[in-house]
Amino acid sequence: MEYKILGNTSLNVSRLCLGTMTMGWTCNKQDSFAVMDWAVEQGINFFDTADVYSFWVEGNDGGVAESWIGEWLKERNAAGKIIIATKARGRMWDGPDGEGLSRSHLMRAVEDSLRRLQVETIDLYQSHWPDENTPLEETFRAFEDMVQQGKVRYLGCSNHSAMQLRQALAVSSAMGVSGYQSLQPHYNLVHRQEFEAEL
Repeated sequence: MEYKILGNTSLNVSRLCLGTMTMGWTCNKQDSFAVMDWAVEQGINFFDTADVYSFWVEGNDGGVAESWIGEWLKERNAAGKIIIATKARGRMWDGPDGEGLSRSHLMRAVEDSLRRLQVETIDLYQSHWPDENTPLEETFRAFEDMVQQGKVRYLGCSNHSAMQLRQALAVSSAMGVSGYQSLQPHYNLVHRQEFEAEL
C-alpha cells in the first residue's frame, strides 16, 4: 500500500480509503467487521464515515456506521492506528438545530460522534454538504473551537462545488482560523463532468 500526506496536514494516509456508507444498510455488523479487518490487512489505515450513515434504512436513526467502527476499534485495540474521518450536517435529532452547520448543531454532533467512535479526537471532521442558512463565519468559529479543544485535528468538506470551496477557504483565511484541508466530491469515472467543468 502506498501512503501520502493529506493536504497540509500531518495525516499519513493510505492511497485507498475505506468508505462505510453501506454499514447498517446493505452490510450487516459481522460483515462490516470483516471488511474492516480485510482493509487493515491490505494496509488501509484511513476510514471515512458520517454521522447520518445509514439513517435512510427503516428503523435506523443514523450513527450506526460510527458506532460499529467504534466497537471495532475497541475490540481490535486499533484506536490511534486508524485515521478516522467523519462528517456532520444531516438531520440527527428533532428541532431547529437537528441539522445544518450551525454552532449549536455542530458542537452537539461532534460530541455524539466522539462517543460513538469511542475516540478522544477525530482526525478529519468534514462538513457533509453546504448549509446556506448558516453564515460560514459561524461554522468556522465552531470548527476552530473544536480544534482548539482537541476534539478535532483537521477539517475537510464533502459535496462542495469549486465556488463553495473557494468561498469557504476565503472566509476561514480572513478569520485566521483552521480551514478545509480536503475535499470529497461526487467524482468518479462515470460522474466527472459536473466537477471538472468548474476547475
